[in-house]
Amino acid sequence: MQPILEVKNLTKKFNNFIAVDNISFCVNEGEVLGFLGPNGAGKTTTIQMLLGVMTPTSGTISYFGKQFEKYREEILKDVNYSSTYISLPAYFTVAECLQVFARLYEVPDKEKRIIKLLSEFEIERVKNKQFYMCSAGEKTTVLLVKAFLNYPKIILLDEPTASLDPDIAVRVRRFLKKEKKEYNTSMLFTSHNMAEVEEMSDRIIILNHGKIIDENTPEKLANRITQCFLELTIAKDAKKAEIFFKEKHIQYVQEKSRYRIALKEKDIASFLSDITKENIIYEAISIDKPDLEDYFLQAIGVNT
Repeated sequence: MQPILEVKNLTKKFNNFIAVDNISFCVNEGEVLGFLGPNGAGKTTTIQMLLGVMTPTSGTISYFGKQFEKYREEILKDVNYSSTYISLPAYFTVAECLQVFARLYEVPDKEKRIIKLLSEFEIERVKNKQFYMCSAGEKTTVLLVKAFLNYPKIILLDEPTASLDPDIAVRVRRFLKKEKKEYNTSMLFTSHNMAEVEEMSDRIIILNHGKIIDENTPEKLANRITQCFLELTIAKDAKKAEIFFKEKHIQYVQEKSRYRIALKEKDIASFLSDITKENIIYEAISIDKPDLEDYFLQAIGVNT
């Protein structure tokens, strides 16, 4: 099946600085591709090139099997974009802003579509409010409404929930999942909220210093870290436990009656069996398994 978006050897240079360095990737139909990287990794520059706002130094961008450079006007009818960091005409009402974009995209039944989306995001109250009078969260949500007006086949989402309260962010993610299911919408999704990216993405690309350094599903990326942390609360048998740890050369960090031990996940069951055989009683247990954030920090070279 042909990808909705295909990027080949994309590069962007500013004088002697390479912001995006020969990256290639694709987004398939109905897929959510997480696009991760620290500040300065090249995410925003890449998105600007995908929108045609910035011209690549080299490389190609294709949507729906067509060269973006050649068929830009036709392609952009089926593409949209939302970001916390953009704005709309300040003194237009929300309804006026949305009507302008609905006309530009030649959206059928414009008023019906606008009302439906405002209702889905539960912000009908801001319809007649001037955009500059809206709160940060309302502005972000209105921008998402704008982005979905034209039933896009692919949407580029740059930090779409960055300024939203947790309950509204949940509503937005629910809406994105519904749009994906109902219209098979493809999405390129950037966020600094790792739990959000892990929840939303079918596949993730990690970008650092302009290069793609890894790509896989959220689960497979997280599973590349095999070490877990086992925390046991041991009060009555603390001395017995410490003798056992020393004999078995088990490294641990102690804080009062809590013992934190690094183990591979596959070794946890046998370790617990061993301390049970030694009649070491623990009052509480917790297992801290690695997640996407742990792997991301390791991949970009941040010590935790």
